[in-house]
Amino acid sequence: MYAVSTPTDATRRPAPPAETATANRTWWDGEATSYYVEHGSFLGDTDFVWGPERLREEDARLLGDPSGQVVLEIGAGSGQCSRWLAAHRATVVATDLSAGMVATGVAVNAAVESEARVPFAQCDGRSLPFADASFDTVFTAYGVVPFVADSDVVMAEAARVLRPGGRFVFSTTHPIRWAFPDDPGAGGLTARHSYFDRTPYVEQDASGHATYVEHHRTLGDRVREIAAAGLVLVDLVEPEWPEGHDEPWGGWSPLRGRVIPGTAIFVCRKPA
Repeated sequence: MYAVSTPTDATRRPAPPAETATANRTWWDGEATSYYVEHGSFLGDTDFVWGPERLREEDARLLGDPSGQVVLEIGAGSGQCSRWLAAHRATVVATDLSAGMVATGVAVNAAVESEARVPFAQCDGRSLPFADASFDTVFTAYGVVPFVADSDVVMAEAARVLRPGGRFVFSTTHPIRWAFPDDPGAGGLTARHSYFDRTPYVEQDASGHATYVEHHRTLGDRVREIAAAGLVLVDLVEPEWPEGHDEPWGGWSPLRGRVIPGTAIFVCRKPA
């Protein structure tokens, strides 16, 4: 799940965890239906796409063979990735902070083949309602990680519910993109911000209350979060924009995607 937001008043300012969670839960609740209508055909109901570059899990196999795995998706949105895994004989639970997204996912379930349907749970990726060592794999495709102020807690929770030897894989906006304007045209090719400025991007209403928030971490920050959670980074995938893919997604576009990376996928393991 990756957002394309239309700001009312966009700024860069601090946004602590509680404010961030409230803003993003409310935003996704309100956008769930329209987001699915606008982007459902790109994402598919039973497909697994890691980001706007259209890298598919069917080709990348970053989660390994799904058959027989017990898998948790956090920030699942309408659950298309989970359904793809279920159709490939994994046992999957899809979760999301947003009740609107969960409701959309449940509605989509009714329209797909029974073997692809998955159970949904509404919960915060920073506080998972599952026992220790419950899953072989935890993953999120543009969910949770950029939308929380304390992504280190997400890493720790993912590690907690993983079985020894299990895998945590997440895709998120490539950190370098924060140095550039979110412009799919030529204007988005000139760096205008410090890569090291971790001040969140905040959209707010006329009263100054946050309505949508994204948080930036550098590559080094991400590696340290992973290590602090007791996980080992085994791969960092930076998908290239493929030839023949001419469909932009917000600030992502063929023009920019062939010059700078838009997505980073972190593949981590919990030591056996």
